[in-house]
Amino acid sequence: MSRMDIFGIGGIGEITGGTNLAEVIAAAAAADPSTVLRDGDVLVVTQKIVSKAENRLVAIDPDDPLSHKPLVERESVRILRRRGDLIISETTHGFVCANAGIDLSNVERGWAALLPVDSDRSARRIRDGLRHHAGVEVGVVISDTFGRAWRRGVTDVAIGCAGVAGVVDLRGTPDALGREMQVTEVAVVDEIAAAAELVMGKSTGIPVAVVRGIDPSWLREGNVHDEVVRKPSEDLFR
Repeated sequence: MSRMDIFGIGGIGEITGGTNLAEVIAAAAAADPSTVLRDGDVLVVTQKIVSKAENRLVAIDPDDPLSHKPLVERESVRILRRRGDLIISETTHGFVCANAGIDLSNVERGWAALLPVDSDRSARRIRDGLRHHAGVEVGVVISDTFGRAWRRGVTDVAIGCAGVAGVVDLRGTPDALGREMQVTEVAVVDEIAAAAELVMGKSTGIPVAVVRGIDPSWLREGNVHDEVVRKPSEDLFR
């Protein structure tokens, strides 16, 4: 794999509850000859439009900056740390993140967006819908913005996927100098999500990107829940 192309899909428009995302994405991609989907593409779809389509918006008090905090408690299975207004919690999905992944950005004032109930299922639904509406076999990654322990800044990661590996296990294969790799497991869906965010941005109105040129061996049935989320028994810090 010596080349990848990454480009956003424009013309998605505002997403509301009940929107068929696959149908909207397929139509927007087909409207521009430069973005027509191909077999083997991987589409990265932001969590925000998935949550909107799945009616995962909850009304909050627009005049109270902390009115979403009860939602954080409700959407968490465990609170790991508190510092001022910040809560680091574990969600029902197994994600450890700030405020249970609840987001107030890119939604109307007075509303908070919750994570999809099952992001892997959401990815499968979009993947299957694109097969129907666009006649293509693609992978789908649902992305969201997370912070990282011990590092400043945020980056996009995968919270759900379908048709693309969550993790590629390179253990037992040789490195560039012929030594056998012992521990290398690559979270390729997180790398795909982060790469796609560079063309989507946070305020450009482009909630879908295409990553073209992915290694074909990565295009298999995958998911985030079982492949990417580390079990507590394997975690040195919980």
